[in-house]
Amino acid sequence: MSVKITVNRNGSNRIEGEFTIVDPEGNEYGLAGRTIISLCRCGHSENKPFCDGSHKHHGFQDDPHARELPPPVPKPAI
Repeated sequence: MSVKITVNRNGSNRIEGEFTIVDPEGNEYGLAGRTIISLCRCGHSENKPFCDGSHKHHGFQDDPHARELPPPVPKPAI
């Protein structure tokens, strides 16, 4: 699966490619063949986890910029 995720300015996360989305129990959302969807970041969507454009009416603002993450913390040996 090749997936591209774009963190949109003042809006959603746009997912493009071949992907699946599952709920906490592992049940897959039916995407009806979609290969592009947007996930809510503002928390106001009535259709979570999907974006419904609510960020435009609630003043959600975020200006994301790519950056390097620190290395992961090693897990303790058991």
